[in-house]
Amino acid sequence: MRPRETMAERRARRAAVDDPAKVLDAAARLLEARPRSTAEIRRRLAESGYRTDLVEEALARLTSLGYLDDEAFARAWIESRDRSRPRGERALRAELRRKGVAEDVVADVIEDRAPPGAGGLAEVGAGESPDDLAAARLLARRGAAAAREVDPRRRRARAYALLARNGFDPEVTGRAVAAWLAEAAPDLDE
Repeated sequence: MRPRETMAERRARRAAVDDPAKVLDAAARLLEARPRSTAEIRRRLAESGYRTDLVEEALARLTSLGYLDDEAFARAWIESRDRSRPRGERALRAELRRKGVAEDVVADVIEDRAPPGAGGLAEVGAGESPDDLAAARLLARRGAAAAREVDPRRRRARAYALLARNGFDPEVTGRAVAAWLAEAAPDLDE
């Protein structure tokens, strides 16, 4: 039986690679699991030990083929978050920054953000931003524990805390909690 290769040995073997196709294959394997930003792929390949020049060549090739596109990645990330785990604008910005998406790309994508379930910003009502709709959706989905609270102040605080933990700013949180309390528990409200 062959002894297991250590991480250092694996990095040394990868550092000796001079075939760009092998680095391209490694990058493609990373993209099989889920879409990733250019910075994520760059970081993962560099940590694996591949030479910087081959990593950059693989990134350029994947970008030219359309497999790497930070703007498309950011749009898909936000759409996925809005659909499955609603987050406020601040949280979305922080997540995309951690993924290595450039701030100008994040700003453009957030500005063009469509509300959950809507076909575009034109369908958002007056005073309803995508964050307002995402906050309302999160409260509808996960606000049951807060709704069971008997004390109105604690009920409001729990709902507010839920939204604050998920990156919604205070103005959005206040509007969403007020609307949720009026709709979800009108007979229990203060």
